[in-house]
Amino acid sequence: MGKSTFLQDFKAFAMKGNVIDMAVGVIIGGAFGKIVSSVVADVIMPPIGLLVGGVNFTDLKWVMKPAVVKDGEEVAAAVTLNYGNFLQVTFDFLIIAFSVFLFVRLLSRLSRKKPAAPAAPPAPPAPSKEELLLTEIRDLLREQRAREPERKA
Repeated sequence: MGKSTFLQDFKAFAMKGNVIDMAVGVIIGGAFGKIVSSVVADVIMPPIGLLVGGVNFTDLKWVMKPAVVKDGEEVAAAVTLNYGNFLQVTFDFLIIAFSVFLFVRLLSRLSRKKPAAPAAPPAPPAPSKEELLLTEIRDLLREQRAREPERKA
């Protein structure tokens, strides 16, 4: 009973729309990351390297301990701090982050609802029968007062 419930729970979890959407996002994100890495490494960095004196950033490193070579064979590899590779990955990240920012900004602009035209103020409610009757009485009293000076004369 425990195994079938576990498998049913896992199937229900895996088939939820959010999980599938997330998986698709991760796969597309991985492919997008490869494209951006290629753009950075193959298109952006060569001109930058040329501008700074023909330097390939991935080749930049600080040799902390040189390789040990005996009889023409390398006995111990060099110990290096590969800061050029770090710079390359940092440029990749900045470009990916900027691209994602532009994409999210575009989506938010497209999804914004345009402000609705200001609605006309609602019409006042119709007067009740009592209000109509009182208004009629008021008007009659006004007419009557207006005639009184004529009677006195």
